[in-house]
Amino acid sequence: MPLRPALATKAASAAGIPPVFCAIALPPSAAIASAFGVASVRFVPPGVGVGSVIVCGITSKIPDTGRPEVAFAGKSNVGKSSLINGLMNRKALARTSAQPGKTQTINFYNINEAMYLVDLPGYGYAKVSAAEKEKWGKMIEGYLHNSKELRAVFLLVDIRHKPSANDKQMYDWICHNGYEPVIIATKLDKLKRSQVAKSLKEIRIGLGLPKEGKILPFSAETKQGRDEIWALIDELTGLGEPAATED
Repeated sequence: MPLRPALATKAASAAGIPPVFCAIALPPSAAIASAFGVASVRFVPPGVGVGSVIVCGITSKIPDTGRPEVAFAGKSNVGKSSLINGLMNRKALARTSAQPGKTQTINFYNINEAMYLVDLPGYGYAKVSAAEKEKWGKMIEGYLHNSKELRAVFLLVDIRHKPSANDKQMYDWICHNGYEPVIIATKLDKLKRSQVAKSLKEIRIGLGLPKEGKILPFSAETKQGRDEIWALIDELTGLGEPAATED
């Protein structure tokens, strides 16, 4: 599929640099952060088509990446970082933590110089103050309103449970901001196969998903659902391989 390692980066190709080295053939991170007006930029080791990571804090302006973006929202313990790591075939690029509410920035993961996966701060964690939650909400809202490249928002929910009040509130809020979220039902491996259909139906009803609304089950353990998510990302960003035609 085109957004994974097989895709050569345009920047590397133009410079005659092998794609695997494009993450280190860049200006110093401080200079890039200053140019974007963001909190920081860090580089990751070469491989799997992942380049720089832009970190956008509460006081940062939303970067104009010039590439299609898809964003991921979800409760603090729903497995958002594990999903992003699974999509990128990395073990710990997106930071996972035993302490929910750890992600307090918007993180932009550069994929093959073609697009960005955007990790939004988690919600619903009780130990975070109301004032802090309000700041995160404004930061996410600012991103949804101001990103020039956002193509879709994925909302993660735990397949084992009916959607919580926070899940429903986030779903409605994303819709209110102009996006119809694609639902990813995480922790698929925790259910028996016979339980999946019932759980997906409960999620659809609990969120008030329209008939055409998409729900994609996913397991970070087995990677089941990974290809389906990537196929949809390819479609939504317009970066998919063109269909073969016969002469």
